[in-house]
Amino acid sequence: MGVSIKEIARRAGVSHSTVSRALHSSSLVSAGTTSRIQALAREMGYVPSAIGRGLATRSTHTIGLVVTTMADPFASEVVRGVEELAMDQGYSVLLCQSGAQPQRELAAVRMLHENRVDGVIVTSSRVGELYRPLLMQMQVPIVLVNNERSDPGMWFVAIDDRDGGKVAASHLLELGRRRIAYIAGWPEARSSLDRLHGCRSALENRSGLEPLQVGTGNGTLDGGYSAMTSLLSADHPPDGLFCYNDMTAIGALKALRDRGLRVPDDVAVVGFDNIAVAAYTAPPLSTIAQPRHEMGQLAVGMLIRLIAGEENVESQVLCGTLVVRGSTCAETRGATLETIRNRKGGTSA
Repeated sequence: MGVSIKEIARRAGVSHSTVSRALHSSSLVSAGTTSRIQALAREMGYVPSAIGRGLATRSTHTIGLVVTTMADPFASEVVRGVEELAMDQGYSVLLCQSGAQPQRELAAVRMLHENRVDGVIVTSSRVGELYRPLLMQMQVPIVLVNNERSDPGMWFVAIDDRDGGKVAASHLLELGRRRIAYIAGWPEARSSLDRLHGCRSALENRSGLEPLQVGTGNGTLDGGYSAMTSLLSADHPPDGLFCYNDMTAIGALKALRDRGLRVPDDVAVVGFDNIAVAAYTAPPLSTIAQPRHEMGQLAVGMLIRLIAGEENVESQVLCGTLVVRGSTCAETRGATLETIRNRKGGTSA
């Protein structure tokens, strides 16, 4: 058991209310008494109770964070950004994993609320549309990461998925690819649909193209491998591939290798996220980079402002950046996009 305020009061020869005030540097206690009590508390190893403080102030200075799984490299970078800024601002973080299951996600958010968190951040939500009634019940702010919402009273930090899909497909077209395919993510993921729409918009009004092929994935290595295998069995397999995320793309790269196909000679591949391992695949993966660490920090900043009762908090939509590597341009060997533009004497879309 830890040292209590009453024990400090007995040693100091004062009331426990005086100790409590002194520990909070109250002006109702003289400077000399405050200094003596605080020194005694340190000597006795007193540690303030976060629960007791929360009951008194109705604030636990704790943020709840729900991720799909810590095995997801996207989530791990967001978590790092959340934890760094939260700690700098005096908040602790209570982490839960949903396993990408909608009911587990809702249960995790409710559990965090029962633990009196001041606010909640959810990454890659599967149930974004259900948060509106949940907000009314919980009366604590929720910020979604990687899940853009149009509902009033919902806050989010997201990447411009449509723009990212358009940039990825435009890059493949510039390389002369004419049979483009997209491997989707989870069926209910809005980000997957938006990336698909962006990809389609890049193909509109382009002559000499095969119809866009869409493979069914789930955001994992196995899903990418399975979808790529199915696409390769089509009468006109793709020569350019855009994937929902980098994990999907890495699975697709293995399927291509297993079939004896060369990347990018036979099929050029673009992922999404720019996770750390993307630079170390064979060949290194071209991808749309998301500022994941920054997204986590922006979410914390928004949440703290909402907790403080600020009214003019706006959601944030960021743009991704095309990172060109060997999976689309064998000649690059790690060259930057700007280097490639200069080499070609032009610009990309």
